[in-house]
Amino acid sequence: MKKEFRKFVELIKKFWNFIWNDDSLLSWVTFILVIFVLIKFIFFPGLSFLTGTSLPLAIVESCSMHHGQNFDNWWEENSNWYVDNEIEKEEFENFPLKNGFNKGDIFFVLGTKKEELEIGDTIIFSSGASERPIIHRIIGLHPLETKGDNNFNFQFTGSNNPEGIDETNIQDEQIIGRATILRVPLIGWAKLIFYEPFRAKENRGFC
Repeated sequence: MKKEFRKFVELIKKFWNFIWNDDSLLSWVTFILVIFVLIKFIFFPGLSFLTGTSLPLAIVESCSMHHGQNFDNWWEENSNWYVDNEIEKEEFENFPLKNGFNKGDIFFVLGTKKEELEIGDTIIFSSGASERPIIHRIIGLHPLETKGDNNFNFQFTGSNNPEGIDETNIQDEQIIGRATILRVPLIGWAKLIFYEPFRAKENRGFC
């Protein structure tokens, strides 16, 4: 048994030296494959288990939560919709992520249930024909509904957008998780840049 174990250790050492100290093309390809396997089959499944969600890291793919200015100026331009829906400035100022965020930001996400959520939280949920993840702020609890901060007077209703996205009555099974305040700005562009050419022209580029 000890002999087999020593052989196994020697094999691991040789493999380690090969991917780290060998400058051949094969060693580089092997290194990339090892990193891919570790991330896809160990890191992300482990992170999903710890956070309780299938999407522990979420990339912001649109400008729907972008503010682009200080809070007072943003509120002056957008307050009518929120006041009409009984959300006052003083309340909004205490919301997590009150200043919005940018396309390309990456969020650390925690699993959650409807009864654990509060108005002002930012959640990731699936909706529409493609069931793509949407990251918007909760503006009502009964029923659970959201709105993008940068969508002005617009809210997805299922009939007012080609994808059939509806954020006016989100069900528990649609909720992927709640965005935490842990955010890495703009690094998600390393992935988004490959999808940008396939987006509609008005949805491309920075906010």
